[in-house]
Amino acid sequence: MSSPQLKREIGLLQATSINMIDMVGIGPFVTLALVIKIIGSNLFLWAWVFGAITALVDGMIWSELGAAYPLAGGSYNFLKAAYGPKWGPMMSFLFVWQTCLQAPLVVASGAIGFSTYFRYLIPLNEFEQKLVSGTVVILIVLLLYRNIKTIGKISVFLWAGVIITMLWIIFSGLTHRQTSFSCLPSEGQSMFNWSFALLLGQASGKTIYSFLGYYNVCHLGGEIRNPSRNIPRSIFISIICIAILYLSMNLSVVGVVPWQEAMHSDAVISTFMERIYGHKTALVATGLILWVAFASLFAVVLGYSRVPYAAAVDGHFFPIFARLHPTKSFPYISLLFIGALGFLFSIRVRLDQAISAILAMRILVQFVAQAVGVVILRKREGVEKLPFKMWLYPLPVILSICIWLFIWGTTGKFALYGLALASVGVVVYFLTRGKWGVAKL
Repeated sequence: MSSPQLKREIGLLQATSINMIDMVGIGPFVTLALVIKIIGSNLFLWAWVFGAITALVDGMIWSELGAAYPLAGGSYNFLKAAYGPKWGPMMSFLFVWQTCLQAPLVVASGAIGFSTYFRYLIPLNEFEQKLVSGTVVILIVLLLYRNIKTIGKISVFLWAGVIITMLWIIFSGLTHRQTSFSCLPSEGQSMFNWSFALLLGQASGKTIYSFLGYYNVCHLGGEIRNPSRNIPRSIFISIICIAILYLSMNLSVVGVVPWQEAMHSDAVISTFMERIYGHKTALVATGLILWVAFASLFAVVLGYSRVPYAAAVDGHFFPIFARLHPTKSFPYISLLFIGALGFLFSIRVRLDQAISAILAMRILVQFVAQAVGVVILRKREGVEKLPFKMWLYPLPVILSICIWLFIWGTTGKFALYGLALASVGVVVYFLTRGKWGVAKL
C-alpha cells in the first residue's frame, strides 16, 4: 500500500480566499486604535499606506519564489534552494526553528484579539478571557482535522463572511459620516523628520502585522493547482483587495468616531457600529468580527502546519512531523503541535507583545534572507525558466530589504530576542546536523 501524499486540489478562488482570511483576521480591528495611539495625530493613515507598499513589494519576491518552487513549506524550500547545499540546510532549518515558536505566537495573537472583542458581547474577567482564547485555538484545530479538499470549501465559506463584514463596515461609515478628516499634514506638522519616521516605523509594525498572510498560499504550494499562475495571482489579488478594504475601513471609522477618541477604544469597530445603529446592531457587528477572527486563525494554522512537515519529509527536522494522516492525507502531528503551543501562548502572553515578537523573529531569517536569496538564485540559475519574474528587478528586492530592516530596528528589545532565537537555532543545528535521519512517511 502506497504512502499518503499531498494532493493539488486548491484552485485560484480557494487560494485567494485562504490568503485574504489570513490577512484580515482580528488584526485590523485591534491594531486600528494602536496605530492611531502610536502616531498620535491624523497622519496615522500613512502607516497603513506604508504597510500596503511593504506587502506589495515583498509580494513580488514571494510570487517569484512561490511559482518557481511550489512545494509544501514555502520559505523552507526557498531558503534551501537559494543558499545551496552548503548553507541552505542551515537557513531552512532556522526558518522552521523560528516558525515553531512564532507560528504559535501568530495563533495566540489572533485568539487573544478574538477574546478582546468577545468582551463587548459578554463581560469577562482575566481568567475567563484566557479561557475563551484557549477554546478558540482548540476549535480551530478540530475544524482543520480533515482533508484539504473539504478545507478549501470551508475557506471560501469563511471568506464570504469576511468580505461581507468589511463591506458593511465601510458602507456604514461612508453613509453616516459625522466628522471631517484629512490625512494631510496641517500647519505645524511634518512628515519629513526623524521623529515622524520613528513613529511611522513603530506604527507600521502593527499595520504590516495586519497585512501578513499574503504569502500563505506559498506554504500550501504542494496543494495548489497550476501553481505557476495561481500562486502569483492569489498573492497580488489578496494584497490589492485588502489594501483597499483597510484604507476604506480606517476612513469610515474616523469619519464617525474622531481619531482622538478611537485610539482609546479596545473594541473600536463595535463602538463605531453602536454610534451608527445602536447597541443591538453593534452586537451583531461584533459577532461578525469574531467570525473574521476565527476565519483568519483557520487559515493561519492551516498554512503553518505544513512547514515542520516539509522539513521533516526532507530529513531536516524531527521525523515525527513528517507523518500524514493515514486516511485524510494531512500533516496531523504538525497541526497538533502548532495548536498545542498556540493554546499555551494564548493564555500566557499579551497582544502587543505577541505582535512585536512575531515581526522581530521573522524579519531576518525569513523576509530579508529570502530577498537576498532571490538575487543568489537569479545569478546562479538565470531567469529563463522562471514561471513568474518580478517587475522592476532589482528595485523590489532593495526596497524590501531596506523596509524590513527599518521595521526590525523599531521593534526594540524584541529585535534582540529575535537575534537570540536565531543564535540558539544555529547552535542546535550544528549540534544535531546529520542526526535527523531520513523521515519515514
